[in-house]
Amino acid sequence: MLCGYFGALYSGYRGFQEDGIDKRFIRMNDRIRAREIRVIDADGAQLGVITPQDALRKAREQNLDLVEISPSAVPPVCRIMDYGKFLYEQEKKDRAAKKHQKQIVLKEVKFSVNVDEHDYVTKRNHVLRFLSDGDKVKASLRFRGREMAHQNLGRNVLERLITDVGDKGIVEFRPRMEGNTMHAIIAPQKQIPGKKVEKPHQQPAAQPSGGTQTGT
Repeated sequence: MLCGYFGALYSGYRGFQEDGIDKRFIRMNDRIRAREIRVIDADGAQLGVITPQDALRKAREQNLDLVEISPSAVPPVCRIMDYGKFLYEQEKKDRAAKKHQKQIVLKEVKFSVNVDEHDYVTKRNHVLRFLSDGDKVKASLRFRGREMAHQNLGRNVLERLITDVGDKGIVEFRPRMEGNTMHAIIAPQKQIPGKKVEKPHQQPAAQPSGGTQTGT
C-alpha cells in the first residue's frame, strides 16, 4: 500500500485524502487520461491544477515520472517523482519491516508431579519471562508409572501455575491429558502499542476502628 508513504509526503496539503492504490494498476506518464490534474512536485510543493501534458513536460525536464497517486480525487492528484527509486526504497522498507516483526515462539516448560517448591518457583519465573518476551508457553507434566493414578496432583500443579501467572497471560488451553502427559497453553497478553500494562492497585490494609483491642 502506498497510502502511508504518500500521506507523509503530502501532509502539507489540507483536504487531500489518500486512496489505497495497488502499485500494479498505477497510471503514470502517458497513461494518465484526465483532462486536468492537481500536481505536486518532487519536493512536495503544490504546482496547482494543470493539464497532464504540461505536468509530464515538467517531469521529463527533470528526468522524473508523473505518477497518479489519487485517481478518485477531483481533479486527480499526481506526483512528480522517480518512480523506480521509490519502488526500490519501498521494497527495502518492506523487507526491513518483515525482518523486525516479532515471531511468536512456543516455549515448553516441564514440571513433575512431585516438583519441590524451589524448582516450581524457578520454572514459574521462566514462564513469566517467556510471556513478557511475547512468547507462548506450553506447561507440560508427564506422569510415570503409578503417577497416572494421581492425575489430580499434576492438575493441581498446572492450575497453581495458571493462578500465579494471573493477568500476565491468557490461558488458551486449560490442563488436559494427551497420552501420559498433561499440558496447558498460556499466551502473552495482547497490548496496545505504546500503552503500558498497569499493575493492579493494592489497597492499604484496613486499620482497626476504635483503637487497639486487648484480650480478656
